[in-house]
Amino acid sequence: MKIDIISADYHNPQHGADLVKLLDGYAHDPMGGGEGLCQYTKDNLIQQLQQRTDAFTVLCYVDGKAAGLINCFEMFSTFKCKPLVNIHDVTVGSEFRGLGLSQKMLDKVEQIALERGCCKLVLEILDGNQVAKNAYAKFGFAGYELDPQMGQAVFWEKAII
Repeated sequence: MKIDIISADYHNPQHGADLVKLLDGYAHDPMGGGEGLCQYTKDNLIQQLQQRTDAFTVLCYVDGKAAGLINCFEMFSTFKCKPLVNIHDVTVGSEFRGLGLSQKMLDKVEQIALERGCCKLVLEILDGNQVAKNAYAKFGFAGYELDPQMGQAVFWEKAII
């Protein structure tokens, strides 16, 4: 079995097609919301990513087949006065799970983050997604708190459209 972990080129049509296919598969999964990507997103995502300097995607191929991806966005830590990487989407196709691909992709993300001078990696996770929580903990992720009396940080959202 041949495993390739690469940084996607948003101008490469194959990378773009694989990214959209993998992300749509993730969106269909209960951990991704249970419904596929809308047609607008399928049609426009790659073009929008091409215009962003803060985005990068790690793709995983197993024997030449698209098997997984991690979409990331560079952000900024005001406390550290350095960039950070937000890991926004992580998915491994169901037929490729159990091969340690998420760890290999996370290694590549960390390598890119270090090359960009980033101070940390951050991500959000559904509380009930124990498989992903285990994978992230194995890689070294943990909840954080600034003051134990105030508790751990919690990710919130407010949809505006």
